[in-house]
Amino acid sequence: MKSTPSGHRRQFLFGASAASVAAVATLVVKSPPIASSASAGKAKVEAGGGYQLTEHVRNYYRTTAV
Repeated sequence: MKSTPSGHRRQFLFGASAASVAAVATLVVKSPPIASSASAGKAKVEAGGGYQLTEHVRNYYRTTAV
């Protein structure tokens, strides 16, 4: 059976998609767990952290003033 140009294109696209899936799977496996950083943020709010007027917030208010 003779390979057509579209057959080569399909093989290339299939290989590229398989490589992309493998790369994403590698990144997911190597990434640190996110739950530990999220639980630290919750503890701060539960301890009465709430709204804080920081320099970042002041800068936002200053730039949005009309």
